[in-house]
Amino acid sequence: MIRTLIVDDHSMVRSGLVKILKEENDIEVLAEADGYFQLIECLKKVFPDVIVMDISMPGKNGLEIVKELKQDHPEIKTLILSMHPEERFSVRAIKAGALGYVSKESAADELVRAIRQVYSGGKYITPAVAEQLANAFELESNKLAHERLSDREFQILNLIASGKKVKEIAVELSISPATVATYRARVLEKMQLKSSVEITTYALRNNLIE
Repeated sequence: MIRTLIVDDHSMVRSGLVKILKEENDIEVLAEADGYFQLIECLKKVFPDVIVMDISMPGKNGLEIVKELKQDHPEIKTLILSMHPEERFSVRAIKAGALGYVSKESAADELVRAIRQVYSGGKYITPAVAEQLANAFELESNKLAHERLSDREFQILNLIASGKKVKEIAVELSISPATVATYRARVLEKMQLKSSVEITTYALRNNLIE
């Protein structure tokens, strides 16, 4: 039996995933968590084989949690399930330590297969992700500006580009406005941009937001 734990801040999403997984005889859903803190509490009580986790959540995002789990619970396999298309976060997720990346749009068709794949010791990587991983190992000088950002900086970039203000981002990520402003300054400096408008223009040009 593959013991799973689902982490997503939307209760309807969690319910949908539970429904999909309960139809399988070899998969058991041990618990659900709405974010980092609830996940930590769950891990004190249950011992999952695979954690299925969203990227965009309040507080610590999925990529940060993956890195922490890899260090503190290396026996647990993590699978990212995200609303973001593969080209935006998949390579970062794999580099962070996730063993697979599935788009929520494909969850009904791919989630069960992905869970079985990572549980058996493999990685669930689509051809598109494999190509991106190959490209990611090119020389640093050949990378696009946003590929040099940290995971948190990249998250801030996406939120700014989507039109959210500093205070809104602070509330969504459960961090202070000053911290958001610091990350914004880092993004501008690393990408050699001058304003939030230029961040948005860059994100649109490189297909980082809808």
